[in-house]
Amino acid sequence: MNKSRNLFKDGMTPLVKSTSRPKWQRLPRCEVFYYKSPVHQNHYVLSFAFGFDKEDEVYQFALTFPYSYSKMQAYLNAVELKFPETFERSSLGMSIQNRKLELITFDDVKKPEKMDPKNVIHMVVILARIHPGESPASYVVQGLIEFLAAANQPISKALREHVVFKIVPMLNPDGVFLGNNRCNVIGHDLNRSWNKLSQYTHPTLSAVMKMLKEYDNSSCYQVDFVIDIHAHSSLTGTFIYGSTYDNVYRYERHLVFPKLFATKCEDFCQEHMMFNADDRKSGTARRNFVEALSDNVNTYTLEVSMCGYLLNGTNILTQYTEDGYMRIGRNLARTFLEYYRFTNILPIPPVDELRPRKGGRPRTHRPRARSKTRSEVRVRPKTTRAYAPISYTDLSICYDSATSEDGSPVRYMYGHGNAGYGGLRMRPHIHQDQFSLSNIQAARFSNLDFTSDFRLKIPKAKGTVQEPKMPPIEMLNVPPKPHLTIIDFNQLTRGGLEEATSGKTIEREKEKIRRHTFKSSSRKA
Repeated sequence: MNKSRNLFKDGMTPLVKSTSRPKWQRLPRCEVFYYKSPVHQNHYVLSFAFGFDKEDEVYQFALTFPYSYSKMQAYLNAVELKFPETFERSSLGMSIQNRKLELITFDDVKKPEKMDPKNVIHMVVILARIHPGESPASYVVQGLIEFLAAANQPISKALREHVVFKIVPMLNPDGVFLGNNRCNVIGHDLNRSWNKLSQYTHPTLSAVMKMLKEYDNSSCYQVDFVIDIHAHSSLTGTFIYGSTYDNVYRYERHLVFPKLFATKCEDFCQEHMMFNADDRKSGTARRNFVEALSDNVNTYTLEVSMCGYLLNGTNILTQYTEDGYMRIGRNLARTFLEYYRFTNILPIPPVDELRPRKGGRPRTHRPRARSKTRSEVRVRPKTTRAYAPISYTDLSICYDSATSEDGSPVRYMYGHGNAGYGGLRMRPHIHQDQFSLSNIQAARFSNLDFTSDFRLKIPKAKGTVQEPKMPPIEMLNVPPKPHLTIIDFNQLTRGGLEEATSGKTIEREKEKIRRHTFKSSSRKA
């Protein structure tokens, strides 16, 4: 807490939950303060403001997502019942306070009849929670266990059939149970005690070291990896600590796994990755196993941040969640797959075999997809085009139409003012066009007269007062707008073009005008 470099400066806030709100939530950043206090000898102090809204509830605060010893036992019991065929659980030893040192094994490798250096069984050892306060490491291990225990997962099945996994989920059960941060029940930091093991003060470390040396000295097994998972309190992202070697070829082989892991994790931070041979870290698992085990063993420390990670190329901090930590464990398993394929230990199957089959509801319950044939453009078949025969003899355009507004034969406008504007009658000019599509008898339309007033002359009785005559109609020659003569297409389909354009249609129009004039005159009378 009193370090100058701390994640509280980067935006990390404590977690809180209550009885009615059992999900862990982070406090708002504006309510958390991390600063040097002159009252506390210029040490850093963390303070935050919180309002207790309900009196009868129990509130709990935490630095990061807790993972207790009882929670681990309950989780292992559930996985053992769910995956009895692939999950193997045993006890590696006992702690000082007689708590079990759990050991999880995934082993579906077929044992060869004759053992030789070419067909040895490869092994991966995972250690976690040597520091009790680094609870995110337990979530990473939980994600790895769930991924490897899945029976129908093709990646986990391929790994179990070619590699043996030994996982110690909680290396310091007494410290976790007591709520310590870094030490065990007698106050020893176990990650600084690998070089001075004692059966009485470090029984869990002694049991793990005994197991590693047995498999490392065996002619049937080859230990490839020993990965110690931790949580970092002052850096962001996920990164790996490794060692340096005088042998160039061993050092190059040692760099392969971190590079593959960086391609699988979007939250991997290469800036924080470090490889050294510091003597001050000789008591850690990473440095001690280099000397205690053979040259084939690659030992790493996998660090995950207690806070979050920065998005690629930005300064945006994304907070880790419980599922985010478990995702790191799943990515760790995928990295093992890539590594063993890279070293030709695992065969490279077709891509279709690695993809899981999509299950779910029957097809009748799925939404109907649009037919692909609807969006396809069908190619029009190539056919020879034959134009319809049209006779261009004796074609003309007539603009005298009873249904056209601009070309109507007679139009009247009545006014009450000046006699010069008493009425208006338009007679459009007849124009012929050689490209007209109507076969019109020009002689008939040229003899038509639409200038007269089609009013029936009714004999008037003597003594009646004659109505005043209308003023003479002035003729205006207005240039017509080009349009075609209307053709009766019903007659065209029945009798042909001549019958459709015959004078019968015009005679009917003249009869309609006479009837209209007769009705208007009778009303006035």
